[in-house]
This record gives sequence, C-alpha cells and structure tokens, in this order.
Amino acid sequence: MIKKILGGLAAVLVALLAAFLWGASGKSSIQDALEQSTLRGDLLEARSAVLTARIALYNTNFGDASRSLEEARAVVERAVQRLHMLGRESEAKQLEAAIVPVREAQQLAGKLDLGANSRAADATKMIDSVLQALPSP
Repeated sequence: MIKKILGGLAAVLVALLAAFLWGASGKSSIQDALEQSTLRGDLLEARSAVLTARIALYNTNFGDASRSLEEARAVVERAVQRLHMLGRESEAKQLEAAIVPVREAQQLAGKLDLGANSRAADATKMIDSVLQALPSP
C-alpha cells in the first residue's frame, strides 16, 4: 500500500517537473522576442523623433526641432542600454555613434542654423542601419 502511494507521489513529482521544464523552455524565447520587439519600438520611436525634428527644421521651427532631438537622444540612449543588456555590442556601438549627430543637430538648432537638418539626416541613417541589422520579427 505504501509502495503504491510513494509510486503515485513520485509520478506526480515527475509530471510536475516535466511540466515546469516544458513551460520554462518556451519562456526564454518569448522573453527574447519581447526584448527584440521593445528594442525595435525604441529605435522606431527615436527615428520618428529625428524625422519630426527635420520637419520642424524645414518649417524653421527651431524650438520644436530641439525638443524632438532631445527626445530622440533620450530614446537612443535607452536603446543603447537595451542593446548592451542583450549582448549586442556591435549594434550598441553603431547606435552610440548616432548620439553625436543628434547632439550636434540640437546644438545647431539652438543656434538657428539650418545645418542641423543634415546632421539629423546623418543620425536617421545611423538609426536605420541598426534597425536593418536586427532580426526580422
């Protein structure tokens, strides 16, 4: 009688362990997909902010351009941190390089210099290159 109870208990424990391992195996791939999706969202948000700044520069609205570039810089920095967390160092270095033209564009916008548009265009290209390097969803 005790052997049957212990056998049943062992079977339940083995089933629970198997269920846990089965559930945990899919969790990492879902977590990776979530991280990739969040990263892609950050990059698209940064790209959008830089393009919004370029439109503001085209309309000679330097204040809006500066605010959009500040937003873009913050989002790019967040994306760089996320890339470091994911261990994607080459993409992180590429994206870190995009911070420089964003800052320069913001400084030029502060000086009411339309040259900010070309620096913002450079930043957009850099962000786009990182976006293209990411695996497709």
